[in-house]
Amino acid sequence: MTAFVRIGGVAHHVAVDGSGPVCVLAAGLGLSWFDWDPVVPLLAPHRTLVRFDRPGHGLSAPAAEEPTVAGEAHRIAALLDALGFHEPVTVVGHSIAGFHAEAFARLHPGRTAALVLVDSSVEERPRPSRTTAGSRALAAVLGAAGVPAALGPAVRRLAVRRDPTPAALIRRVYGTSRVLRGALLENARYGAVAAGLLALRERHPLPPGLPVTVLAAPDGSARWERRQRALARRLGAHYVAAGPSGHLVMRDRPDAVARAVLRAGQVAE
Repeated sequence: MTAFVRIGGVAHHVAVDGSGPVCVLAAGLGLSWFDWDPVVPLLAPHRTLVRFDRPGHGLSAPAAEEPTVAGEAHRIAALLDALGFHEPVTVVGHSIAGFHAEAFARLHPGRTAALVLVDSSVEERPRPSRTTAGSRALAAVLGAAGVPAALGPAVRRLAVRRDPTPAALIRRVYGTSRVLRGALLENARYGAVAAGLLALRERHPLPPGLPVTVLAAPDGSARWERRQRALARRLGAHYVAAGPSGHLVMRDRPDAVARAVLRAGQVAE
């Protein structure tokens, strides 16, 4: 099922597949619902999968306000409410959405069955940005010059290796000024969102006994592996290295993502 759900006055594109306990899949900055496609056939027989596009991403409408970590956590809760899913869910966050998924577990502990972080962003000492005016101005200039339509799909193809997504769908999403604005806005707010999560960690502990998995893609970077392992220790999480894989683990190693989700569900039960 694909649909548009209105949250906070903004139309959010959502796809629901499969059956069983609910699992929310949240993609990283600039990505779309279809970036989880390789994982769907592996999990749909066992889980009800909820994939959605944040404002300014995929097919969702532009953002009405600047993102915050708490706002993104509440967005997931509101999306589940709109879909009629009120039971505890496994929440999976990739890259920057790892911040959002962890925040959801901290702010909505009763609704969280398990937490899986897929090569999640890690910021030990984030520097909050003060303004997004520069990003908004840049997006306006590039949009007026027709840059998204001319270069957006090509940039996507360069960024995502061996991308099987149909070219028409890539143009529909990445050939728009809307998605360029959404990506630039999230990037500009990255430091503030990271700082917001650090503050949440001080006030809102994870639920006792919550199954947490850190699924990392070190890809030869010893420093990145150390940071991912440190994140796992801080969260009391089960650490798994998904290699060989680039940052888009759900595309490079969908089997590893599926195993992490199913294992987390078994531990939760």
